[in-house]
Amino acid sequence: MDTIVAISTALGEGAISIVRLSGKDAINIVNSIFTRDLKKAESHKVLYGYIKDKEEIVDEVLVTVMKGPKSYTMEDIVEISCHGGIATTKKILEVILLKGARLAEKGEFTKRAYLNGRIDLIEAEGINELLNSDSELNRKVSINKVSGKLSSLIKKFKDNLLNIISDIAVNIDYPEYTDIYVTTNENIKNEVDYIEKSLTDILKNSVDGEIIKTGIKTAIIGRPNVGKSSILNRLLDYDKAIVTNIPGTTRDLVEGSILIDGVTFNLIDTAGIRETDDIVEKHGVNKSLEQIEEANLVILVLNNNEEITDYDKDLIEKSKNKKRIIVVNKTDLENKLDISNLNLENVIYINTIEQDKVDILKEKIIELFNLGALNSSDLMILTNARQINLAKEALEILKDVKIALNNNDPIDLIEIDLKNIYEKLSEMLGEGSKLDVIDRVFERFCVGK
Repeated sequence: MDTIVAISTALGEGAISIVRLSGKDAINIVNSIFTRDLKKAESHKVLYGYIKDKEEIVDEVLVTVMKGPKSYTMEDIVEISCHGGIATTKKILEVILLKGARLAEKGEFTKRAYLNGRIDLIEAEGINELLNSDSELNRKVSINKVSGKLSSLIKKFKDNLLNIISDIAVNIDYPEYTDIYVTTNENIKNEVDYIEKSLTDILKNSVDGEIIKTGIKTAIIGRPNVGKSSILNRLLDYDKAIVTNIPGTTRDLVEGSILIDGVTFNLIDTAGIRETDDIVEKHGVNKSLEQIEEANLVILVLNNNEEITDYDKDLIEKSKNKKRIIVVNKTDLENKLDISNLNLENVIYINTIEQDKVDILKEKIIELFNLGALNSSDLMILTNARQINLAKEALEILKDVKIALNNNDPIDLIEIDLKNIYEKLSEMLGEGSKLDVIDRVFERFCVGK
């Protein structure tokens, strides 16, 4: 492979920038512009010196040489740690490109690690997810992939299947031998049950994985002036939304994000829902109603200081099939609201004057999404469509195998289905994946990783 180069740190003002090269000429290229002899350098040692462009000193740097195969890409890698500045970093990159290196494509360093057999595709996807982690739970899920824990589990399934397939092949090809292990439907069923249960659990947890990865879209809805914007501001801990006593102040969506127990909640304060002749406000009301359908969580706010209205009841009906918390707000004021006959679940009573009252809402969210259990689980989770679809396909074939076993179908037909499952699991790891699938995975990376 040719030698690639990229800036591996965010380009801008900072203490340090890193320019990284990988490939057979990486050491020679940097050696030609460095004031120390890299050809005699020990692997994984740091050398101090200067990068030069002909006779001009470009920067004072630290250079690290990592000789393959003991490197990230399993090729020779050289990393130049220079002063963090746009002009300096770009100049070093320019000098290296003139010496014959090629600018790396998105994710090409990790792609080489995968193509050279250092990591599998699940681990590669985990690396990109780790780079984009914006919460502690997201980091934990990603590191389970990067460290190979999820891959090891998939490989275990493959090994179990391979043992069954091998035993079936021996029984079919050499039926006359009496000293070989006899494969029965019962033996196969036990292994199939184990893999089916494990894959089912992983897929079930993938719903949590989507929540961890993308966050929970949370719509705060209600009539005008029930305190939606005050609740948003309290949750965010700063004044994001304008709060007045005038109904209809919020005419468009106001958004913000918070972390609750390691999960991102994307909060949307919606326009108050009511009949109105104001064109702008009417548009805001329509957008608010759309948010009910799109949200993962609906926080429906009612006013403790007012009797329940038909609009309140309409919103209760519209959001009944959503994961929902009913917030009775303004408990610091006289109670005029009676919802005791509506048989509602997940009702809490708060006001935005006292912070501990708003904390009740956070506690309810933790309870509703079982975030405590999520934090304590081992987080073996699939978090992208490619992995999830392959796991679902494998699971469907497993179900067919169980039906075939119960019907005492011929063992050689069952063997075909077991091989198909084996191939689906191999695809999850990236073994035998098509080039376009591989390209699609790595084009989501940043340049330099």
